[in-house]
Amino acid sequence: MLTNIQALQATGQATNVASTSPKITPGEAQNKFASSLKGAIDQLNASQVASDVKTQALVNGEIDDLHDVMITAQKASITLNTAIEVQKKAVDAYKEMMRMQV
Repeated sequence: MLTNIQALQATGQATNVASTSPKITPGEAQNKFASSLKGAIDQLNASQVASDVKTQALVNGEIDDLHDVMITAQKASITLNTAIEVQKKAVDAYKEMMRMQV
């Protein structure tokens, strides 16, 4: 979760730097956005997989640290809920832009 926040802060800093640096093409912007979105989805998937692995290990009796399993599951849940909320905001912004009259 902390890496997601750091990534967002880095994106904000990059935005500030981008205003003073040379303009980038729409294709470059699209590639950067696509790679950051893919990275975020990969991190989300990794947290879900880690939670599943630890839960399965607990069920099989391979580990006995319930606290660690619950913390990992909660981190995965928070990450998923955050991703869902970001997706909802993105869809709302898209709908709002589509309603604009030019």
